[in-house]
Amino acid sequence: MYRFMLTPRWLTATALTVIASVIMVMLGNWQLHRYHERDAVNDRIDAADSAPSVPLTSVLVKPTAAGKLGEQPGKSKAWTKVTVTGRYDATHEIQARGRTVDSKVGFEIVTPLVLADGTAVLIDRGWVPSANGDAISAPVATPPPTGDVTVVGQLHLSESRPSGIARRDGRIDTRRISLPHLAGELPYPVYGAYVLVSDPSPGFSKVSIDHEDSWQNGGYAIQWWLFAVMALIVFGLQVRKEARGDAPKKERVDRVAEADQRVVAAPVDRQPD
Repeated sequence: MYRFMLTPRWLTATALTVIASVIMVMLGNWQLHRYHERDAVNDRIDAADSAPSVPLTSVLVKPTAAGKLGEQPGKSKAWTKVTVTGRYDATHEIQARGRTVDSKVGFEIVTPLVLADGTAVLIDRGWVPSANGDAISAPVATPPPTGDVTVVGQLHLSESRPSGIARRDGRIDTRRISLPHLAGELPYPVYGAYVLVSDPSPGFSKVSIDHEDSWQNGGYAIQWWLFAVMALIVFGLQVRKEARGDAPKKERVDRVAEADQRVVAAPVDRQPD
């Protein structure tokens, strides 16, 4: 009954259906993996507020070369709550423009904190508006405290897609906090991640940490698995239809017979006697 499936046409259709289904299942599994990755990040973000802080030096590898970035941590270290002590270097302060908090565009002020051993870590002290409330005017930010300070915050990995760096308003001006590029502007070794302060000073707004959209990946995983099941169901229905003889059969057309019929049916022109 199903011997027709051994024909080249059906063997090809079977192979393509199986391959497509396997690929769709693999894509669904990859989306499920991304879901678990992002969900783990969200768990770390949520747990950081109540978690005890750990020394920065116990999480990040110490940088060694001046003007160079130290080893960048993996994603598993992102948002770890850390504590670090040092002195702010206001002469090399950084302003990251075009940053949004509560739908308002302003600046994030990032100041190097120099540790006792001469290394430094960039501290995001928070968000401030510009002088005129636009995205271009110089930001209004109080200077960092002097002397030794202890900072508590969460590790933030370097941002991708680096932008240009310039000097403006007495600060290093940039659009993206790309640590490899910014480290070249600084006279000391720089740690491979920066710190978002947990409790900004007066005049600064806290930079919120956006949660990963893990549910989107979960939805994509289910979609791919459903596509795989649907492909197999459609193939099975076609096989059943063929086995029951419900599939339309192409009638063989005899072209020669058709031509003869047209000749017979054509009127004959008789010549006058």
